[in-house]
Amino acid sequence: MQISVTHDTFKLAQVFTISRGSRTEAKVLTVRVSEGGETGWGECVPYARYGETLESVTAEIEALPGDLTREGLYDLLEPGAARNAVDCALWDLEAKRVGKRVWELAGLSAPGPEITAYTLSLDTPEKMQAEAAKNAHRPLLKIKLGTADDMPRLEAVRAGAPGARIIVDANEGWSAEIYAELAPHLVRLGVALVEQPVPAGEDEALLGMERPLPVCADESCHDRASLAALKGKYDVVNIKLDKTGGLTEALRLRDAALAEGYDIMVGCMIGSSLAMAPATLVAQGAAVTDLDGPLLLGEDRDTPLRFDDAGVHPPAAELWG
Repeated sequence: MQISVTHDTFKLAQVFTISRGSRTEAKVLTVRVSEGGETGWGECVPYARYGETLESVTAEIEALPGDLTREGLYDLLEPGAARNAVDCALWDLEAKRVGKRVWELAGLSAPGPEITAYTLSLDTPEKMQAEAAKNAHRPLLKIKLGTADDMPRLEAVRAGAPGARIIVDANEGWSAEIYAELAPHLVRLGVALVEQPVPAGEDEALLGMERPLPVCADESCHDRASLAALKGKYDVVNIKLDKTGGLTEALRLRDAALAEGYDIMVGCMIGSSLAMAPATLVAQGAAVTDLDGPLLLGEDRDTPLRFDDAGVHPPAAELWG
């Protein structure tokens, strides 16, 4: 078995800003695993929030032995971007070698399209209202917040897209006090869900706090081991393959979270259609799907995912799985 990793860059369609900063391109790692004349591939997005860099994740992947299995991978790498790309590449390789789709190998039903959120970048209220109006035809908008001036932005987006369902992502940018103050206004403006309102290390403050709208754990939830600490704080868990460390754990986390009474959101980092493709399998029947990464790009992989009024469609075999 041969494993290779390359650095790839995709230009964004426009500047993308969250409370932690702005970017104009998506830098990703592409992993290829070859054996028996077939090659499977996967993509990950190292995330500085979790102490990852392109270089550190590359080093993790390049240090792997050449006799990998998906189960053995879990003894070699912790949850994170490196394990994700390799795990997804191994799924793709197995599908190609046996001539089946990944969902068949995983014992899943054939997937269909899922309505996905479309994310509005953090900006001035005026610009966010204009973007909301331009995208008001979309059934679900996601707003990046997490600053001291969020209410004017939220009011502006609602004015720009009065009929859209809205979810907000504070990216750990609020304190518990600020969230408690804002929550009634979020409800008033018809917000359906709030993602990670407070820092993951400070979310004990959510215990016992009234939750007038569903609260979703993002940075606080990585894999099944995270679930025990979420009880009483969150209603929804956001499953991202770059956090779980691949499709294998993402599917297990989904099942475990549902069994414990959580709703499911399936999210993404900003990456190409290759990164989103495995996540479309996890997103089947999810309460919220947020796999809009390719829609934010100015360029994408060959044979990209298809997006239309029905949502994001599962990948063609030429792309992945």
